[in-house]
Amino acid sequence: MSEENNQACTHDCSTCGLNCSSRENANHEEHHSTNNDFQAPLNAHSKVKRVIGVVSGKGGVGKSLVTSLLAVSMQKKGRKAAVLDADITGPSIPKAFGVKGPAYASEEGIMPVVGDGVKIMSINLLMEEEDAPVVWRGPVIAGTVKQFWTDVIWGDVDYMFVDMPPGTGDVPLTVFQSLPLDGIVIVTSPQDLVSMIVGKAVNMAKMMNIPILGIVENYSYLVCDHCGEKMSVFGESHIEEVAEKYGTRVLAKLPIVPAAAKLVDGGKVAEISMPEIDPAVDVIERQMALV
Repeated sequence: MSEENNQACTHDCSTCGLNCSSRENANHEEHHSTNNDFQAPLNAHSKVKRVIGVVSGKGGVGKSLVTSLLAVSMQKKGRKAAVLDADITGPSIPKAFGVKGPAYASEEGIMPVVGDGVKIMSINLLMEEEDAPVVWRGPVIAGTVKQFWTDVIWGDVDYMFVDMPPGTGDVPLTVFQSLPLDGIVIVTSPQDLVSMIVGKAVNMAKMMNIPILGIVENYSYLVCDHCGEKMSVFGESHIEEVAEKYGTRVLAKLPIVPAAAKLVDGGKVAEISMPEIDPAVDVIERQMALV
């Protein structure tokens, strides 16, 4: 806060229009106090400082890839990162990191599996066969996600990224209510339906009083190997207009990188070179600064 603003501060954020650290802290405390009635207790042997949900209005936009890139980037910056894979019926995080179960369990809880320094918990790490289908009803799936928070011994984590299933059903609702989300990142792609899809995610977050950190547009363009021209494979991007419409920002626009898909399939997501994700990581660090 500037000296001029500090002199004018009344310490009553409800009557003030200034954007300062005091207002951000007040909003953070208000958000958590509002949702505390439904929040599940964190495992006693865990300390998770920041929780960021990664959401999308529809499937197939690369949400799990974005989640993995955010976690890997944080880990490379010296932060202790974790991924809670809440996409129970379509878990892809273990494969991206090249990790397998079964996860070790004791009376105190379940130990996450570590891949490239990132702590991971996913339903695939608890299944005897990773390709076995999860044929469960919504409440059971939602309860499993909650147990990933209460029963997993996460230890000391700076930033936990929650890879959420697409849409606005039981599981996203459970995550919004049960986990102390500090903010969400919305993942989308440059298609005609993007405005409506982003709008659903934005409105659900607002209903649940969850701060929106911004939007990551995946599959934004393809760079020609020969001339370096950016080609809009899925149509021209209008993500800046969409972000403005819903009062948020564009965190990153990620290119289509064929080599990245190969690395993910091979369990080597940490080897992907995609500096375009760095601005999103910087915003998360700045907005979710650790005390």
